[in-house]
Amino acid sequence: MKTRVLSLAVLVVCVLSASVQAKLVACVGDSITYGSGITDRANDSYPAQLQRILRQHDPAWEVRNFGVSGATLLRRGDKPYIGQSAYNDARACNPDIVIIKLGTNDSKPQNWQYKGDFVADYSAMIDVFRALPSKPVVWICKPVPAFAVNFAIRPEVIRDEILTLIDQIAQEKGTPVIDLYTALLDYGNLFPDNIHPNAEGAGVMAETIAPFLLGVLFLPDFNHDGVRIYNRAVRP
Repeated sequence: MKTRVLSLAVLVVCVLSASVQAKLVACVGDSITYGSGITDRANDSYPAQLQRILRQHDPAWEVRNFGVSGATLLRRGDKPYIGQSAYNDARACNPDIVIIKLGTNDSKPQNWQYKGDFVADYSAMIDVFRALPSKPVVWICKPVPAFAVNFAIRPEVIRDEILTLIDQIAQEKGTPVIDLYTALLDYGNLFPDNIHPNAEGAGVMAETIAPFLLGVLFLPDFNHDGVRIYNRAVRP
């Protein structure tokens, strides 16, 4: 576990100048962002829990949930995010920060047949958000793990292909990455259907994301062993 947390620490890139001013966060994603399966998703989805954490530091923070169940990053997927009203709403709110967490549904066979479009489609989405009048900082997330095949979502495609492509996109676009895959890898017990985190799992997601937005010097104590990893807080 410590090795994975150390790996996550290496990936931390804190946009200090942006985080000082940023108050409105748009969470773009699929059912995991939406909070599918969580009884009180309005309060316990990861965006809702992220807002509570951020407001402990400054009550002016606002986090909005633009998750869409079943949504794909791929434009030719069976439910492309760009075709959903949430996509228009996320852009219309002119956020200061955009967090994109897509890719899980893209692993389905009917969608991954278009995997050759993944980098271009993701890059185009980043460009659209960056071009908004608010000029938001865009963060992209590695998907949380899938712990078994369910809903046609394939764990091996996420692990062996999508994670690598997200690293490629981050490098090509100069976009900071939040590694939710590593952060949740030891928390399979928090995924009742092996795909969607419960409220506690969504809380781990929120705890993982918050330090990136706040520019804090320490990562969360994921395994509760009292050891917190130092983050040297560099600019991208």
